[in-house]
Amino acid sequence: MTFSSLAFLFIFFPLTFILYALTKSIKVRNIILAAASIVFYAFGEPSAVVLLLLSVACNYILGILVTKGDAKTRKMYVVTAAVINIGLLIGFKYLGFFGSVIGGLTNSELNVPYIRLPIGISFFTFQGLSYVIDVYRNKKLLQRNPFYVLLYISFFPQLIAGPIVRYEDISYQLRHREFSSDRVSRGILRFIFGLGKKVLVANQMGLVADKVFSCSTDSLGTAPAWIGALSYTLQIFFDFSGYSDMAIGLGCIFGFDFKENFNYPFISSSIQDFWRRWHISLSTWFKEYVYIPLGGNRKGKLRTDFNKLFVFFLTGLWHGANFTFIVWGLIHGVCQFLENHDIIPVKKKWFKPFSHIYVLLVTVTAFVVFRADSMAHAAGVLTDMFNIKAGNAAVNNEVFALISPLFVVSFMFAVLLSAPVFRKIEAKMADSDYSEGCMIAEYACSLLIYVLCILSLSSGSYNPFIYFRF
Repeated sequence: MTFSSLAFLFIFFPLTFILYALTKSIKVRNIILAAASIVFYAFGEPSAVVLLLLSVACNYILGILVTKGDAKTRKMYVVTAAVINIGLLIGFKYLGFFGSVIGGLTNSELNVPYIRLPIGISFFTFQGLSYVIDVYRNKKLLQRNPFYVLLYISFFPQLIAGPIVRYEDISYQLRHREFSSDRVSRGILRFIFGLGKKVLVANQMGLVADKVFSCSTDSLGTAPAWIGALSYTLQIFFDFSGYSDMAIGLGCIFGFDFKENFNYPFISSSIQDFWRRWHISLSTWFKEYVYIPLGGNRKGKLRTDFNKLFVFFLTGLWHGANFTFIVWGLIHGVCQFLENHDIIPVKKKWFKPFSHIYVLLVTVTAFVVFRADSMAHAAGVLTDMFNIKAGNAAVNNEVFALISPLFVVSFMFAVLLSAPVFRKIEAKMADSDYSEGCMIAEYACSLLIYVLCILSLSSGSYNPFIYFRF
């Protein structure tokens, strides 16, 4: 079940909301949300519910154990939590990949059984580990009620595609939070805005991107290659940021305040700035639980450079068991290394006019690698992009045929929404005499977006979620 499915919009969410609104006790509300989250997960991944519950149980017990004994014993339990959670991730997500790599290096065949990847495992294992580490760092955060830990790890708005929520940031809200008409209205607005980004923008971009990346690179022309690269860049941004908006909106409805996950990354002036704005919850997780424990920037320049490159390697690997993801992460890591050493002079005034072009160029080309099926496929698409050629006329015509008026309108809105244009207009209107009119217009626009989304979804049109792969 996805947030953009009719089953969620007209059955699951309304029933959950009604049950939640009819109760007053925070404990009962938490049980309702925890039960709803398990049902939500079971709808799409029934066989993996046991795995999710075992993960919750292990982290709950380890959370208690890390508060007992001496420093050495407590640290041992943290290491155990890391081994269990990362072990689950490796076993289900990377075993086949590592087996193929080892087989290639040793020139042997390793028969690694196929294991179906449970949806959301990259997210709920990270949240479980966050709980144990945060309790280890601060014993006051220990939660003895297992339903609260279950709710934290399995809460359906962020269970299957994030954002990754640190336990320290949400522990208080599990026990004390507000449920009000104001929060509900704000949450619904945010949800509809995210739904529009996903259904009306990302899906349109995805149709063209999928077509381009399915074509043989030998027959692809330069223009279609660039169209596909730009379309995929916008697709993944609006797909994931739209999902994050919906998750934040749902959290707001039920009284939770999730931190922002995207902050206009395409206006960045450096790759370092890009990662302050892109998938903020993931970069924050790696900073708090990997980069800083490795020593951060406290052990000299050489160690700092290694720590950053290692984190970017892990960031790429986290996205999937393929060299394309690893290379995507390392591209960003190397660029940041070059920026930090002024080899790419992003700090120089004379470079400022070129900085945004540089970031967009790196971002788009890196996402080509990210989207490609293999490094050879990525190299072929990049060659098509930067080696001017006409390509096969029939293949090009198939791509150009998808450039409909609807695609053009969606593309234009995608470009506008990639910068804080509407946010600045909204801020100015809020401080003017037209604030009430602006609010009415906002609700009218949200209603229009919702109707358009429902019409699109009802037609059974293209509606994937990219981050379900991760």
